[in-house]
Amino acid sequence: MNNLLLIIRREYLTRVKKRTFILATIITPFAFALFFVVVGLIFSYESDDKRRIAVIDEGNILNEVIKDEKNLYFKFVEEDLESMKANFDDKEFDGILVIPEISDVMQNSHTIYYYADDQPSLDIEVLIRQRISSAVRNYKIDQLQFDRKELEALDTQVVLEPEPLSEKGEDGTRMTGAIAAFLGMVMGFIMYLTVFIYGMMVMRSVMEEKTSRIVEVMISSVRPFELMLGKIIGVGGVGLTQVAIWAVMIPSLFLLVQLIFGIDPSVYQSNSPGGGAAAGFDPDDMEAMMALTMSELSNMNWWAILPLFVLYFLGGYFLYSSLFAAVGSAIGDDLGEGQSLTLPITIPVILALYIMIAAVQAPNSSLAVGSSFFPLFSPIVMPARLAFGPPVWEVVLSLSILIGTSLFFVWLAGRIYRVGILMYGKKSGFKAMLKWIFTRD
Repeated sequence: MNNLLLIIRREYLTRVKKRTFILATIITPFAFALFFVVVGLIFSYESDDKRRIAVIDEGNILNEVIKDEKNLYFKFVEEDLESMKANFDDKEFDGILVIPEISDVMQNSHTIYYYADDQPSLDIEVLIRQRISSAVRNYKIDQLQFDRKELEALDTQVVLEPEPLSEKGEDGTRMTGAIAAFLGMVMGFIMYLTVFIYGMMVMRSVMEEKTSRIVEVMISSVRPFELMLGKIIGVGGVGLTQVAIWAVMIPSLFLLVQLIFGIDPSVYQSNSPGGGAAAGFDPDDMEAMMALTMSELSNMNWWAILPLFVLYFLGGYFLYSSLFAAVGSAIGDDLGEGQSLTLPITIPVILALYIMIAAVQAPNSSLAVGSSFFPLFSPIVMPARLAFGPPVWEVVLSLSILIGTSLFFVWLAGRIYRVGILMYGKKSGFKAMLKWIFTRD
């Protein structure tokens, strides 16, 4: 036990004290904050490109009513198109917008024409289409003599509010599907990245010690299994330390950036493609949505979700890290052979990611439930389902299978590690690794 603690301490401290670890841990949150500032300033930037557009309303559809927007100005003219084209250079317009008359009000499409030497930008094009579409709709309503208030009453927003069927269900997690899907996706991606990145870190650490032959000295005073297990726990501690620091620094820096630069987070949605004014975005709706999201999140059973997330992380990390450690011990001087040996490990991780994406859309489907029990998939799939409140028996069974499989894989990897770590100058494949498992001490 003393040797194991010494190895864990060595693996942890040597990595935490490295300049690269310190710089990466500190610089990464600031890089995210800088990205946040730059993107916020870009979205907050208002173009100084002013455009004055002449409007030829042949069918009097707009009725000379169209609002100017930012640097976009409209002016109705009585001249025809040919006259405007002939004298366009003498005018102070940047383009000509022609709106033909509507011959049949029952048509679902109406083509308008924009004449200019340079084509309009995407935001201006979307804005023009929206303004004209609204005006054409009002024109058709008047022509068909419909009651405008009755038509507006047809535009109904439907909100689905989940409610428990019994009193027992009131204690469960109450959450809308969209919020649960988002949270499940975030938890699944975090699990995918941490398990994959830190598992690869364990493999590189084993490879470095083997190629530098330091491991020959260490094996003389410690058992190979203790060396491998200490390396896995030590690197895992480094990963948890880094994630914990980021969990504190990144939100704090984001709040600080908002206070210093006055960046409103809503600009990211309101100025994104298809969002904002171009999509009829209402800031009041955003505030209501944020209030609803915070209310739903506060109703979640975090006392169960967070510990379970940590347990699945530990189970998945030990499972995959032990496999990566075994592969690292089998790789010789030729680092290229590691690609073929790590492929069977990376495939289940990638498949679990895609299954997780499908699971948040249908958390109770056969694929999602079955993958939650399969130990190579459950560390990524099951955390994504926790937001939807899966049955307790599924969580207990899934976690039991994962823990049992992780312990078995650690033992199995130890059998491979004890032989492979001292093998040099010979290519090792799966056949050799299988033989090492049954090799006696």
